[in-house]
Amino acid sequence: MAERILLVEDEEKLARMVELELRYEGYEVEKAFDGRTGLERALTGEFDLILLDIMLPALSGMEVLRRLRKERQTPVILLTARDAVVDKVSGLDAGADDYVTKPFAIEELLARIRAALRKHPAAPAEAPRLTCGPLSMDVERHEVSVSGTPVELTRREFDLLRYLLENKEKVISRESLLDNVWGFDFAGETNAVDVYIRFLRSKLDERFGVKLIHTVRGVGYVIREEG
Repeated sequence: MAERILLVEDEEKLARMVELELRYEGYEVEKAFDGRTGLERALTGEFDLILLDIMLPALSGMEVLRRLRKERQTPVILLTARDAVVDKVSGLDAGADDYVTKPFAIEELLARIRAALRKHPAAPAEAPRLTCGPLSMDVERHEVSVSGTPVELTRREFDLLRYLLENKEKVISRESLLDNVWGFDFAGETNAVDVYIRFLRSKLDERFGVKLIHTVRGVGYVIREEG
């Protein structure tokens, strides 16, 4: 399974460039653009490594790191424009595994990521299973079932459903779905999301008489149990 990286960076152009390079190298990437959101994702998600900018809105990167270290030991590489020795020492003392100064060469960042991951290899885990009511997804086997009955999905349908299940109970915008399922360089229109949501509903909700994928008008979609 691909290693998962959380990128917490408020410079969106830089974040997208780094994300593209990481995905090209085979990593799975999730982005957050402020410290508060980044901390929430770091504490609730399962990541192999976190790239954390220091100068963030809502909550500074250093504060994110301090709070994270109270609960998790996920490897963290700090990203910052400040290269003073005192700043580097403060970051490392707060629990960072490494420190990269902006602007950086992507090759250096990738090398530091590989080094950090070698020091903290992921423990073998059981194949992840995502659920919502009678719906069950075995990510490793690429299998989906409702009440034990297999459901055949295309690769795009599977990826879309997986992202919804990974964010169960959260309303996801069409733009976010495009970014995370199709890729931010997708040249099509956001109605591609609506089309594939209809495909999923026909194979899940309508076929089995359940309502799992809900529309939040003017915002996007959410997967949750009825009631």
